[in-house]
Amino acid sequence: MSWLVQPRLVNDPFSDPGVYLDFRYGRRAILFDLGDVGALSSRELLRVSHVFVSHTHVDHMAGFDRLFRLCLHRRHPLTLIGPPGFAAQVEHRIRGFTWNLLDENSVDFCLRAMEYDGGNLTRAAEFHAREAFARRDIGPPVFPKGVAWMEGEFRIEAVALDHGIPSLAFALREVLQVNVWRGALDELDLPPGSWLNEAKRAVRLGLPDDYPLAVPGGKCIRLGDLMGRVLRIAPGQAVAYVTDAAPHPENRGKILQLVREADQLFIEAVFLERDRALAIASLHLTAWEAGSIAREAGVRHVTPFHHSARYLSEPDVLREEVFASFRAFDRKAMEA
Repeated sequence: MSWLVQPRLVNDPFSDPGVYLDFRYGRRAILFDLGDVGALSSRELLRVSHVFVSHTHVDHMAGFDRLFRLCLHRRHPLTLIGPPGFAAQVEHRIRGFTWNLLDENSVDFCLRAMEYDGGNLTRAAEFHAREAFARRDIGPPVFPKGVAWMEGEFRIEAVALDHGIPSLAFALREVLQVNVWRGALDELDLPPGSWLNEAKRAVRLGLPDDYPLAVPGGKCIRLGDLMGRVLRIAPGQAVAYVTDAAPHPENRGKILQLVREADQLFIEAVFLERDRALAIASLHLTAWEAGSIAREAGVRHVTPFHHSARYLSEPDVLREEVFASFRAFDRKAMEA
């Protein structure tokens, strides 16, 4: 099966949180959170088109300067989405630098900062290089409630969790999974290649059967002639990211709804259950609760991260508790 994105943690579980979602096609990537990005190469960072920031504690935003600096001379924009007040924070960060060498001859790189209140995008601003990154307020895109971003192939769902401040959690959901059957290509005497990406895009957009597709060699074929033979449709990929959430029922309910049946859940596991008092005081999830949420939501794979440094001497204990909780619920289901 060919997933739309390949997600991975940016850092080890004891370092700054963040997930890098690399698109298999399109030379593009997305980031969930923007902490220390030193582990990512310049090439990887230049692929980033959108960053979804949970909140602006330093371990979730410290990588802004490096990403911004790398993008200064590229022509396509960078979009950052964060919680209420985020656009002003980005503006203040940019104003900390001097831009006297920028003019109308500069590459007009554009940075966009948008605010999401847990239900909708409410505010947006642009910062253009040729304007010395002066703030220009714009209208935010309008998406369905609960969606922080949406394109033809996927959407980013988001909720605001309680961390003493709003902390956003995200889930990328692919619209449809479209797979190519190579044997059928051979039967129809059609070559493999990048033209099939356009065919997949047409399926996800719901284009009609008579939509024409150019095939290498000067041929043309109808989309409908590929459906059911060359192209097989399945439910799309879902990747969820949850961090910095107080361990109480309201947050749990929101998380369960967001991450339902995700293929991959990245979820914080900051403290052991035996240290739950610390988790409550610092507004973080325990490893046991992270595992139980993953199982109750029916996710396929869970990856814990954002471990407290107090467990550095026993680095596997949090991961072990997450999976013990995950498997414990499996046993209960089998016994029921």
